[in-house]
Amino acid sequence: MMKKAMIFAAGLGTRLKPLTDSMPKALVPIGGRPLLGIIIDKLASSGFEDIVVNVHHFADMVEEYLSGLDIPGVRIRISDERDMLRDTGGGIMHAGPLLGSGRFLVHNVDILSNIDLQRLWADAGSDALATLAVSPRKTSRYLLFNDDMRLVGWTNAATGEIRSPFHDLDPAKCRKYAFSGIHILSGEVFNVFREKGFEGKFPIMDFYLSVAAEYPVYGVVPESADILDVGKPESLLLADGFLERCM
Repeated sequence: MMKKAMIFAAGLGTRLKPLTDSMPKALVPIGGRPLLGIIIDKLASSGFEDIVVNVHHFADMVEEYLSGLDIPGVRIRISDERDMLRDTGGGIMHAGPLLGSGRFLVHNVDILSNIDLQRLWADAGSDALATLAVSPRKTSRYLLFNDDMRLVGWTNAATGEIRSPFHDLDPAKCRKYAFSGIHILSGEVFNVFREKGFEGKFPIMDFYLSVAAEYPVYGVVPESADILDVGKPESLLLADGFLERCM
């Protein structure tokens, strides 16, 4: 069976304004190459043969770029969101007809990392609705896991806000990790979307947190993970060096 992946490339890139006033975030150059090309190359070299890219902001520019790519053995298709930006969960659901019934990997276009995607794919639990690549990096918002690394909640360390399907959850007793923007989903997720009434526009993390008590969502901490979110201007300044060092 072909290994499938989806790249989130539809976002407005508001944190990178004014750069994204004239181009999509997906085509912002790092080391002379568009972000989208860097992620596609990483997926292709990791054995992913069928890649879906969603488009909205400057969609024509993204499609034109993709039309010029020719990667032997790799099929690239478009999930068109020109009519409405659907957020992460809605974007996955909209791409369902292209992604099919098997499992697939989802990768944010603005995440650079040294994560071994082949290893992540192999480590994903066969019983999991989703497997999230997470890391111990410092952030204000953490995913909360039990000792079996099953997702049990989310917290904002700065405000003390907690979100969980478990009303008596104590974050102090949980393992806290930051989400990497890379996850593997079972094809069963589309049935659960429909079963739980998720449609249109919604964040995938809202979905995960709402179903985590009923469906297993696990975290995996890749060994020696180095991750850079280049969706922020201050991170762009570090991106060239990161690319040379880690990818």
